[in-house]
Amino acid sequence: MHTPRLLVAVGFLLFAGVAAAEETVRVRGTIERVEGNAYGIKARDGRMLKVALATNASVAASVKSTLSDIKPGSYVGVAALPQDDGSQRALEVHIFHESMRGTGEGHRPWDLLPKSTMTNATVDQVVTAADGHTLTLKYKDGEKRIVVPRETAIVTYLPGNAAELTSGAAIFVPAATRRPDGTLEAQRVMVSREVAPPQ
Repeated sequence: MHTPRLLVAVGFLLFAGVAAAEETVRVRGTIERVEGNAYGIKARDGRMLKVALATNASVAASVKSTLSDIKPGSYVGVAALPQDDGSQRALEVHIFHESMRGTGEGHRPWDLLPKSTMTNATVDQVVTAADGHTLTLKYKDGEKRIVVPRETAIVTYLPGNAAELTSGAAIFVPAATRRPDGTLEAQRVMVSREVAPPQ
């Protein structure tokens, strides 16, 4: 008589275990050790983390870019802070290679600074001004107007490879999965080529 309840309880525990095992975290830091396909990372908060590449992991390399590289049709990710007029003020802009179009599309909270957001979307309009650009970004469920000051950090991500993951390289992992042993498994890694990925 109690079997269904027992199965439900076991199912809940298994689900909770899977959820815990699949906790996702962002990694920002510098490679200190290379151990095959695993890397000892010194995070920006000083912690040492172990990151392993998933079997099908991809690597993107960051190169320095400017406001003029942001054009209508570009697919970008913009970390920003909300402003009183409803717009967003950019903290950093990531221009994605065409092969990365659609990655993380949408608008969501971000952990760069308190109240910061991330918008991954297609540039619909670019309005230029002496002190920067104003972008209209469109994504599936909406759009955002983002002011990009001239001093904003801007990078373009190009296809990279695991050979670029060397000691001393700055990396950013947008969503690593924590394994039961504490190792973080990365499906995608951004690595410095000409310039470090914005942290």
